Amino acid sequence: MTTKSRDAFFFLEDELAALDRDGRRVRLRVLEGAQEPVCVIDGKRVVNLTSNNYLNLTVHPALRKAAMDAVARYGVGTAAVRSIIGTMDIHQELERRLAAFKGTEASLVFQSGFATNVALCQSLMTSEKDLLISDELNHASIVDGARLAKAPRKIYPHKDMKALEAILASPEARGARRRMVVTDGVFSMDGDIAPLPAIADLAERYEAVVMVDDAHASGVLGRNGRGTPDHFGLTKRIQVQIGTLSKAFAAIGGYVASNANLREYLVSTARPFLFSSSHPPSVTATCLAALDVLEGDPGLIERLWENARLFKEGLRKLGFDTGASETPITPVMVGDTRKAQAFSARLFEEGVFALAIGFPTVPKGKERLRTIVSAGHTEKDLETALAKFGKVGRELGIIP
Repeated sequence: MTTKSRDAFFFLEDELAALDRDGRRVRLRVLEGAQEPVCVIDGKRVVNLTSNNYLNLTVHPALRKAAMDAVARYGVGTAAVRSIIGTMDIHQELERRLAAFKGTEASLVFQSGFATNVALCQSLMTSEKDLLISDELNHASIVDGARLAKAPRKIYPHKDMKALEAILASPEARGARRRMVVTDGVFSMDGDIAPLPAIADLAERYEAVVMVDDAHASGVLGRNGRGTPDHFGLTKRIQVQIGTLSKAFAAIGGYVASNANLREYLVSTARPFLFSSSHPPSVTATCLAALDVLEGDPGLIERLWENARLFKEGLRKLGFDTGASETPITPVMVGDTRKAQAFSARLFEEGVFALAIGFPTVPKGKERLRTIVSAGHTEKDLETALAKFGKVGRELGIIP
């Protein structure tokens, strides 16, 4: 008897076809050169409105030099996890600097922001007697971290403080061993800011820990880019601050800033930390140089916000709906996945790259283009982009 061989992954053809039908199949764009405000993508020179390179530090001379000097001194990698022999003196220096920058006792660096959120949720919410409480629009890394935690979870409607208080006041929450409220500082799809003062007040009233994912606020909000807690003057009232090193810092990685005991606990318990090799020294040196720039050149953040203001005002004058944005992340609401994809494709043809975001990343009816300006965009870059947005928006019937 013979058995007909077949592709073990034959079922993926149907899965891919379903992704195509739903407009959810991702096709990778290729960047040909450095990540810059104007760059070459798929062979075409475009104004780049999609990168998280908020301060244009990817090509900053000080960061480039720091990376090259670190390779010369330390080599290209560590070839070990932090808990064995992958901790270099430069890693500890970065953690000391990040703690001082964020106004906390200590910090601990992870391989990515995603890994940091997963590690914190998993390591702090370790019992079915705990309760993790999360905003419905929190980042996917928080969603996955909550799923991996042993604690049950409650989701409150976006920024709804009455709903949050109802959860905290519930018998389930009052009877929990630990309660932790988790929120983005800046929400990555809408560009709005969490109501941290109200969250801190409720957390104190009901004895809950607050964890803030400041991925899109690090280097953007607060004094010299210290983040959302600093922006609101709440640094001492927020127990866990999560940051990323892959956006405004222009490198890769994530970190938690908190007290010394939490750092020591995570070193021994956080699985993403324990079972992943440490950052190459060139990455760590780049992050240290980025901190030097943030602390020494506040003009970069000022230019970022001026560019954000100019671009938002220009979009609104053209008749676009920019949602609830309060930051350099500016959605351009379309309301239909296919139309958003067509809008993005036509803009690319016109020399502007703005990414289409559809369901399930955002709810149905809330499909949009997500734009992010940087400190490196010139006024001419933004004027060019606005002109193309107006042309294509009218062409597709998105604006009159």
